[in-house]
Parts: sequence; C-alpha cells; structure tokens
Amino acid sequence: MIIPAVGGTVRLGLVSPRPLSPAYVQHAHDYLSARAADLTFTELPVEGFFAATLTGTVTGSFDGWRNELISPATALLIDAALTWGPLAEDGPALVVTDVDSTFITAEVIELLARHAGREEEVAAITDRAMRGELDFAESLQERVATLRGLPVSVIDDVAGDIEMTPGAERLVALARANGSAFCLVSGGFTKILDPLATSVGIDRWIANELEVDGDVLTGRTIGPIVGREAKAHQVTAWAKELGVPLERTVCVGDGANDLAMLAIAGLGVAFQAKPVVREQADTTVSFNRLDAVGALLGWA
Repeated sequence: MIIPAVGGTVRLGLVSPRPLSPAYVQHAHDYLSARAADLTFTELPVEGFFAATLTGTVTGSFDGWRNELISPATALLIDAALTWGPLAEDGPALVVTDVDSTFITAEVIELLARHAGREEEVAAITDRAMRGELDFAESLQERVATLRGLPVSVIDDVAGDIEMTPGAERLVALARANGSAFCLVSGGFTKILDPLATSVGIDRWIANELEVDGDVLTGRTIGPIVGREAKAHQVTAWAKELGVPLERTVCVGDGANDLAMLAIAGLGVAFQAKPVVREQADTTVSFNRLDAVGALLGWA
C-alpha cells in the first residue's frame, strides 16, 4: 500500500458487532493525529452494529500502520479499513460483490444438490474450492454433474429458499444514495440470480448458465465458467464501461474464487471469509452484516 503524498485524504473506518473499545479508538486517534491534520472522529448512526470513522489530511509517514491500527483492532473484534486518496475523498463509484455466502446466505449449488440427495458431498467440494484447495472451474463441473436428471422445477423451489444476507439490500441503497453503481459477480447460476438481481435493482451481474434438456438439468453448464480470473476481468470491464477508475472500486467476497477481483480493487473486502482470503484482502468484515462494508467507507 502506498499512502498518498502530503495533502491527500486518509480515512480509518471501524465496524464491530459490539461497542467500539474506547481505548482502541483513543490509540487510533493518537496514531493518526501524529500523521494527519484536521482529524475528525464521527460515530455513524447504524442499527445492529457499531461504526465510526476517523478522517484527516495526510501530513506524515504511515509506516507500520498495519501493526499500529489493524492488528490491535482485530484482537478486539473490530474490523478496520484504511482508505486514502480518491476513495477516501469521494467514496466508491462502483461496488461489486460475490453472491453465494456473500450477498445471499447460502451456496446455491448446495441447495440444488439437496434435491439430488448429495448435499454433503457437494458442500465438501465447495468448501475445498473456496479455500483454494481445488480449481474452481473443475470443482464446479464436478458439482453441477450431480444435478443431472433433476427437473428444472427445482430451480424455482430453490429460488424460494434464497435469503439475502442481513444488510445486503441496505448496502445497495447506500450505494444508490452515494452515487455508486452496484454489481454482482457469481460462480452460481443465472436462473437464480436474474430474478434476484432484478428485484433488488442491481446495475449489472453475471453468473453461470445451467444447461437444460427439455424439462431436466443435464448436469452441465453452457459457456465459459465464471471463475477467479473471469470475475476480475468483469470488474475491470464494468469499471471501464462506467468510467470508474479501479482505485474507486470496492470488491467484496468470501472465497478463493474472489481473490483476483479483490486484488485489483481500490479496496478488497473479505466478508466472513475463508482464511486464505482474509490473509490477502485489504480488510475484513467478520460478522454477518453486509452493510458494514458501507460503514467502513463512511456510508450510513
């Protein structure tokens, strides 16, 4: 991370499911006040969790900021994000999130596999893929193969069981209110995502296409699989289409399949994520509120 030259804006966002530690807030204030002028502390009016920001103008070096700001926050169950430059000054212009276990609470492939009596088998494969232990494309093909012969009607059954993650709709509303586009990238399936995205008012989305023969699933997908690199490519394409610099893009995901898009974003957020993702992302949200991502950016 490169902190901007003197004069740039810097913001520390803090979120937690419990009240923020006054001792930590004071520590963060002391650290930042030695490196940023006009420092302001703002408690955000959120419901169901706690959030605050510290914002100022850079005047000095931020060497060692991870050890001074992030490590102690993590120990106190506080998720912290340091943003700077245009992202701190103007906020995101594009927010992109993964879908399964991020924008929604479940993995759709596992819900479909339940109808084939193979949920546990598929869940085990999904977990290994999300941890980065299996190639996502190959693992998806293997999991989709378990659906062969299921009636297409199971898709409607599963769609009725989908629950959005707490705060998901709120995050979309916050993006709208702050002039940001909101998009979804999914390793799941269009037949589930299309109606969901339409109902919530998502700007753009992509997912995999299940092949159907008559009124049954064939156990195959159609077209290129939306995997790790495809997600990053799509984020880049949307940013270009919308005229948004990647430094003002925020990406959110939970599995290894999301790492490439988290890496290219101005801020990559690991949401209740696997260890490999938490280790590589810019920041984390470790509790079940997707709108906490907005609070890290000062949205409330």
